[in-house]
Amino acid sequence: MTPLGKLIDSIEDAGAGRWSVNPSDDWRQGRTLYGGLSAALCYAACERLVPNLPPLRSAQIAFVGPSAGEATLVPTILRQGKSVTFMACDLIADGAIATRTLFAFGGERESAFAIEAPAAPVVPRPDACTPMFGDRRPAFAQHFDMRTAAGSRPVTGANEGEMVVWVKHLDADAPQNLVSLVAMGDALPPASMPRLTGPAAISSMTWHFDMADPARFDASGWMLMRSTDDAVGHGYSGQSMAMWDEAGRPILLGRQSVAVFA
Repeated sequence: MTPLGKLIDSIEDAGAGRWSVNPSDDWRQGRTLYGGLSAALCYAACERLVPNLPPLRSAQIAFVGPSAGEATLVPTILRQGKSVTFMACDLIADGAIATRTLFAFGGERESAFAIEAPAAPVVPRPDACTPMFGDRRPAFAQHFDMRTAAGSRPVTGANEGEMVVWVKHLDADAPQNLVSLVAMGDALPPASMPRLTGPAAISSMTWHFDMADPARFDASGWMLMRSTDDAVGHGYSGQSMAMWDEAGRPILLGRQSVAVFA
């Protein structure tokens, strides 16, 4: 098993503005690389191309196709302004784009507005919650401690598509930066999975997130995460997502589009 920190450190300069990395199979999600890690690798490549970027404010990720084995990361500067930098990065596997990302970085500025995102729901503490997965789990999930705090577990025939889960990196040396945050941000199964009554294919297509206050993220601590489907039909679902720290303060807000083959 390859810890996140060692995997990020293994990213090698391939020349011509490209980087290469070969994630081990324990980071897979079915037949492809875990989506959160794909996004985190692209983010790490952007940091390597442009050191001292402003803080990350927003990201858009498209999971275009499967990836396995060695991958090439191709970060690109789209625009560097006085306060905002836009960057893109493709993760290429087997000669095709597997993940395409867009990141918006922005320096802090004075503002007359300061409106906090919603606080976390009231749920039991992690030590009072049971593991989300039983004997069967995605390969990548062995890198996280995941405990159900509210909502339902996957494939339980629930009437609602919602999961509220405490999540923690099991790697004690996970990087104390946004690479670890992005890698964790997609850890929950799609929100519609509790509705299933039996095995079925379900796959994330896109993921968008905005940062509320990433300084609250602690790679060694528990984060509370929630995914709720709010539009399901025609073989697709849309879901809202959020992440809070142990004190219930918001860190990240997001949305995801998911293909449902059931």
